[in-house]
Amino acid sequence: MTPEGAIVAACLEFLHYAGIKAWRQNTGAVKYKNASGASRFLRYGKVGSADIIGWMPDGRFLGVECKTPTGRLSEAQKVWLAELRKAGGVAIVARSVGDLVDAMAAEGIGVKRLTGPEVIREAGRRDGCEVSALW
Repeated sequence: MTPEGAIVAACLEFLHYAGIKAWRQNTGAVKYKNASGASRFLRYGKVGSADIIGWMPDGRFLGVECKTPTGRLSEAQKVWLAELRKAGGVAIVARSVGDLVDAMAAEGIGVKRLTGPEVIREAGRRDGCEVSALW
């Protein structure tokens, strides 16, 4: 798994734990041969779309672009996230689960960070975070 892939997986795990419907959104292309042997090039996903998409508990569309600490957004990703925000959706760039938690809190979703010994007791929770309220 790539470093960015690990961030995507951790963010998906947190969103699942938080009860937020979200999934990995892949984009790319593949060349294949059909039954008659002819080759075809097939694109899937939208260029620039977020790594994770879903919806918030209040119904707003969610897009989370995951990057390593040194990763940069492409121009297509910047445009996609800006269009999502303009349409009233929640667009987040997460370099860690902590970034995702902070952004969710800014959007009014009740999450809190755990510190000290209580983090150890929270098996399966990543980056010292838990959901503090149910909606």
